[in-house]
Amino acid sequence: MLKILYAGSPAIAAKPLIEIAHSKKHQIVGVLTNPPAAQKRGKELVSTPVAQALAAINAERAQNGEAAIALFEPQKLAEVQSAIKELEPDILVCFAYGKIFKPEFMAIFPLGGINLHPSLLPRYRGCAPVPAAILNQDKETGFTVQRLAQQMDSGNILLQTRFALNGTEYAEDILEKASNEGGSLFLEVLDKIENNTVGADETVQNEADATYFAMLKKEDSAINWNDSAESICAKIRAFEPWPGASTVSNGTSLIIHRAAVYNGSSYNKAEADGKAPGTVLFSDKKEGILIKTGSGILAVQNLQWQTKKAMNWKDFMNGARNFVGSVCN
Repeated sequence: MLKILYAGSPAIAAKPLIEIAHSKKHQIVGVLTNPPAAQKRGKELVSTPVAQALAAINAERAQNGEAAIALFEPQKLAEVQSAIKELEPDILVCFAYGKIFKPEFMAIFPLGGINLHPSLLPRYRGCAPVPAAILNQDKETGFTVQRLAQQMDSGNILLQTRFALNGTEYAEDILEKASNEGGSLFLEVLDKIENNTVGADETVQNEADATYFAMLKKEDSAINWNDSAESICAKIRAFEPWPGASTVSNGTSLIIHRAAVYNGSSYNKAEADGKAPGTVLFSDKKEGILIKTGSGILAVQNLQWQTKKAMNWKDFMNGARNFVGSVCN
């Protein structure tokens, strides 16, 4: 049984923590997460989803007469390094913690650390591998469990799973899949490390094949209507839920949450000829709001004005009767 320090912060990192804790195969001696932060509205500080998951785990442990698992929420790792060392963890298990681990911190762990990265490394190293796969309209992606290394996402590959993409997936769907499968992937690798059976499963990344994708920026979310419907649809799927693909209509920012390439027959596509990309053509009762692009037509199904709530296209059109005929830019 390995003694684990688990590091993670957002909601996608909570399920693997819960699965590892409930498996009883290994002992989680501590959880490292980001400190509580204020939400968008209000000043109340809220703990990370991982901290909240640990609170539920500790409540169960208390009912069973078990000691609580230690929680660490530092601004800087140096603040808790000594306390973590006292727990004598064997290995660091990390998923979306959000900070870089320095060599002096990693020296705590005799077996080093492992990390779950939602791409087929060495492809898409960096902070936004899932949006990268969608933006590039890849036909497949996957998840990689790697050893933690000083250079970002460059560690030896211990386990890799692949699955096909059909061009309809949103970033949040793939991240949820990573969350659902992360616990079992970690446990498989942890068992091999404990039993010293990693062997040929461990492969060095080919640096010649490495690609990088930086963190998404809000200013990158603007839709270029001169792009093809396929490219715009990919951008909408890649930028969901944050920061959301956006456009401007009648001087007001508009965020598009759901869309598809229009292949219906209720609108005569020839009528779009000569109209500028970004022109709102028609509201299809089954497909959505049709907008012309540089190549093809986009069917928008869920959207919101910047200061309003998201809604489906039918409800949106009830309050935007002059939307058809306008030009988004």
